[in-house]
Order: sequence, then C-alpha cells, then structure tokens
Amino acid sequence: MLHRLNFRLIFITLLLAGLTALQIAREDRPSILAAGQRLRAYVANSADGTISVLDLVGLSSVATIPVGRAPSGLKALPSRGEIWGVSGGPGEEGEVWVLGAGAGVIAARIRVGPGPTVVEFSPDGRLAYVAVSGANRLVAIDTAAKRIVGSARTGRRPGAARLTPDGRTLLVPNRDDGALQLFDAASLQSIATVGVVAHPNQIAVLPDSSVAFVSSSGINQISAVDLRRRVLLTNIELDGITSHIVLKPDGGELYVTVPSSHGIQIINTWTTEIADSVIVGLAPSAATLDAAAQFLYVSDSAANRLLPIAIATRRLQTPIPVGRRPGASRLDPSGELLLVANEDSGDVAVIRARTSSLLTMLPAGSRPTDLAVLLF
Repeated sequence: MLHRLNFRLIFITLLLAGLTALQIAREDRPSILAAGQRLRAYVANSADGTISVLDLVGLSSVATIPVGRAPSGLKALPSRGEIWGVSGGPGEEGEVWVLGAGAGVIAARIRVGPGPTVVEFSPDGRLAYVAVSGANRLVAIDTAAKRIVGSARTGRRPGAARLTPDGRTLLVPNRDDGALQLFDAASLQSIATVGVVAHPNQIAVLPDSSVAFVSSSGINQISAVDLRRRVLLTNIELDGITSHIVLKPDGGELYVTVPSSHGIQIINTWTTEIADSVIVGLAPSAATLDAAAQFLYVSDSAANRLLPIAIATRRLQTPIPVGRRPGASRLDPSGELLLVANEDSGDVAVIRARTSSLLTMLPAGSRPTDLAVLLF
C-alpha cells in the first residue's frame, strides 16, 4: 500500500514538473513564430572574426561562421532571408559579406575598399548602401545580383550612411571634414554639404525627413540640420561626449547617452533644446527603445547591468544584471526578447522584455560588439 502511494506521488510530481516546463517553454517562445519558422540572432565577434548564430527558440548556440577581420555593421534583410555585414581592418581591403540565414553559409563577398562602415538598405530592399571610410567613397550594391552598381566620392573619412525615411536622400557624416554630405539616393549625386559638429558620427532623422540630428565622437555637441533648406539650424550643448542616440518613433524626443555625466539627456526635437537630464548609472552607453516607446533600455558598461528607464516618468526601473561590459542591444521582431552583447564576458544576455527578467546567457565569441535578429 505504501509502495503504491509513493508511486502515485512520484507520478504526480513528474507530471506537474512536465506541465510546468511546457508552460515555461510556451512563454519563452515568441508569439510571432508560425509553424516551421526560425528566430535567430547573429552576433559579430570583433576579436576573432566570426559570427555566432543563436537559436532564440531553443535558447542555444547553433553555429560559428568565419567572416573576416573585425566584423561589424550587421543588418538583417528579411525580404531575402539574409544577414549583411562588413569586415576589414584599417588600411586593408574591406568587404561586404552576405550570410544566407537558411543555409547558414556565406553567400557572397563584395570587395569595396578599406574601412567599410554599416550597411543601409533602400526601403524596398533592392539596394544596399555602404560608406567606405578608407577610400572616401559611397557605394550602392544590388542585393539580388550581389554586385556594386553605383559609386560616388565623399568627403574625408565618411562614417555610416543613413537614408532618410522617405528613401530619397542619403546622409553621410564626413568625420575629418566636420560636415554632413547629402546624396540623391537614386543617382548617388552629391546635392549639398552642410558644416556640422567636429567628428560627426551618428545620425537620427525625423519621420517626415525634415531635420537630421548629428552627434559627435569628439566634442559635447549635437548638430540639428534642416534637410529641406540644407542649412545648420543649431549646435546643442551637452554635458559630455555622446555614446549613443535614439529617436522616439513619433520623432518628438531624442535620447542621448552621456557616459561622463552618468546619464541620458533628452532633446525636444521641435525646439532643438535639452528638455531633461537624468542620472541613470555609471557609464550609460548603447540604448534601445521598445516599439511602444514605453521603455528605453540602456547598457551600463561599467556596472554590468541593463537599465530600463520609463519614458513617461523618466524614472529608472530595477536594473537587470547581465554579463561583463554590456554594449549593443536588439529587440526581436515581436519586441518580446531583448538581447545584449557582453564584450568582456563573450556572451549574450537574453531578456524577456515584458517582465524585465533574464532568461539565460548564451555563449558568443571573443568580444561581441554587434547584433542582428532575423525571423525566417
């Protein structure tokens, strides 16, 4: 009798454990997934020249793919089921590479010159644009044919090109000239050059393509540029040098992380003035805004934490412990999973955004510095 009772208790315990595990698995599985679909993250490991492929459904590492020295600038091209990126160190021939997500192999390598920057896609995905820093060159690549179909001269040491939301104009920060250069996206003809802050770096553009904000990697200012009149509106003084800028989807606010002041500064984009300054951590760096613009997630690279900041109240929520020296972060297409690359611990934190809880840490390679996520 006692033996039968123990057996029943063991059976019930195992059944409950199995049901609990199934429920957890369902909660962890992103809701956007249809039968047979895969959701994967691609992590650029800058120190060992590889891409780590992470399965975000099974929460596991599935592949390591060599791509070349110092990979960066990862972008997903969902229409073709591809991940694009660049490789190449200073002074050496760089290339744009294309990873076919389904096959998990490099589908193409396109030589573009020394120092390629981030890939930018046209709205229809038919063209990829890349500024080549070491060659003072802007190239356009046919994404189907995987070949260069256009080229233009830029100013000195161009940074990452940014396409305006209307798809008509390419903006290129020429870092050694302190200038923002405007190109016609269809012809790559240079149409204007506007003087901006020294060492221009990142660019954010209002949804109506009317104004661009240009940060500096060397001084504590951000330039506001009128793209219709093609003139500088103003230079906005900050508390320190910018690490990262993020624009609110409606274009009303620009969030600027400033590591030296331990906080973020919020720019009212309509008045081009500082609206608020908030101390949030030790060294706030990269940031990601959720699709609903409710939370700004900021990596604190010195404290090994991710800092959720409520946009409405400007208040810091409970920090989320991650790995050592967190940097780049990305949300999956559903907005349910938030990924953070930890440069010094060589791994990726996977966070459930809805509850701000850490699900797991997945191994990557040496010094992961960039991420892309693709559903296919």
